[in-house]
Amino acid sequence: MQLSWKDIPTVAPANDLLDIVLNRTQRKTPTVIRPGFKITRIRAFYMRKVKYTGEGFVEKFEDILKGFPNINDVHPFHRDLMDTLYEKNHYKISLAAISRAKSLVEQVARDYVRLLKFGQSLFQCKQLKRAALGRMATIVKKLRDPLAYLEQVRQHIGRLPSIDPNTRTLLICGYPNVGKSSFLRCITKSDVDVQPYAFTTKSLYVGHFDYKYLRFQAIDTPGILDRPTEEMNNIEMQSIYAIAHLRSCVLYFMDLSEQCGFTIEAQVKLFHSIKPLFANKSVMVVINKTDIIRPEDLDEERAQLLESVKEVPGVEIMTSSCQLEENVMEVRNKACEKLLAS
Repeated sequence: MQLSWKDIPTVAPANDLLDIVLNRTQRKTPTVIRPGFKITRIRAFYMRKVKYTGEGFVEKFEDILKGFPNINDVHPFHRDLMDTLYEKNHYKISLAAISRAKSLVEQVARDYVRLLKFGQSLFQCKQLKRAALGRMATIVKKLRDPLAYLEQVRQHIGRLPSIDPNTRTLLICGYPNVGKSSFLRCITKSDVDVQPYAFTTKSLYVGHFDYKYLRFQAIDTPGILDRPTEEMNNIEMQSIYAIAHLRSCVLYFMDLSEQCGFTIEAQVKLFHSIKPLFANKSVMVVINKTDIIRPEDLDEERAQLLESVKEVPGVEIMTSSCQLEENVMEVRNKACEKLLAS
């Protein structure tokens, strides 16, 4: 299932929601009633007001509930991503508050329509209508915080890339500043921000390309530091969830020049620490920035560290230079072939 994050409707603040629904009731229902009218007509006049207002609130609440994805029905990748970014329980509680408010408004409308059937005068019917709309307004005002939170989620979620967890995917990971975003820009022409400092990428970026008339997606993940998952921040956890859940060919990038700010030893150690996440996935280690230093130029100690990566079963090592655009397409094509063969 590919979620279209951008289709979620705007969530109006509580006061705006009140104004929208009450103004619509005023415009769409009759506005003139006199004491000389028959009591049946007076009752019908106010019953219509209460019903129409209740239906207006219920319609707005249903739009919100249908627009936001149910966190239990989405792919595990999207579920974990939403939990990291928005805190799953807070999200569920906010939607539950909207659902409860919808039920309460329906109940209030039913109760007061029933009472209005037995109204004895214009004054009594008018007071019942005011009480009904007042109770509905109180219910809506209590939703101020959940509505504000859901609007924040909507604005942020709309800027997230639409990732299809079931399509063919190249997953680019590694330490910060090893050339992951440059590689994505080379193979997909995506407009990814590339800067000479770490943690430029703070969320998942997606680019698309065609290979052998088939559509592939490439995902640039934020840089990961070698530390236990419970110590990782939200930026790093996005990468971990992508590696764990997406059906992909993993491209682990290394920078032998150490200009990224991390030693070869640290990069090799990170590879071995996240290796359990690579189960049942094709894995390629990409030695990047070969315009600065090549594997054969390493001293014996660092060459042995690199050799420990080569010894991992099923791991293939390739070299590339995004600066010179050297071997970039060969790496991409090799990864695509691995996905097609799996």
